[in-house]
Amino acid sequence: MDPIIEEGYARLLETIGDLQVKKEESAAELRRNIGVLATRMAADTAPIINVIGLEMLWRAKREASGELYDQEFYEKKMIVLGKSDPLPYRPDDPGKPIDTQLCVLDEDGDFYEVMYTTTEIRVDSYKSPLTPEEAFDLYGYDLIFMLYRAMYEYTEQEEELTDALAQVLEYIAS
Repeated sequence: MDPIIEEGYARLLETIGDLQVKKEESAAELRRNIGVLATRMAADTAPIINVIGLEMLWRAKREASGELYDQEFYEKKMIVLGKSDPLPYRPDDPGKPIDTQLCVLDEDGDFYEVMYTTTEIRVDSYKSPLTPEEAFDLYGYDLIFMLYRAMYEYTEQEEELTDALAQVLEYIAS
């Protein structure tokens, strides 16, 4: 084979090896700093949660038909960032099994795990605070993805609204 081709191919292999090492180092650095990333993203997302967030059910009574009444909600709105397989019981009451377990972010930028227990007559929940690192350990990269997606969708909605308002103003002016 031509020496120039062999030399070029060897350099390509060397470059690929170097890039692989850099990629592994960067991934390791990201894993070490994932709490910092989650904290910053949560702080940046918090101001819009009162606009895009949900009023999450705290507790309610259930009719025989399954319909809820006397519903009470958590004080602050939240966005849901992930769902996990439920633990066998709630930390606040080992006698209550968990039916649904969610990771949420509230208006203050704090992470929580909300655990719901449903019986024939009642639905109630327990809200357990999480550090950003704990939230990531439990919910993985989905947590980061859902924070990004919440901001992305909010931006899209704001752009659509701004465009619609511009069209209305243009119509009024014509």
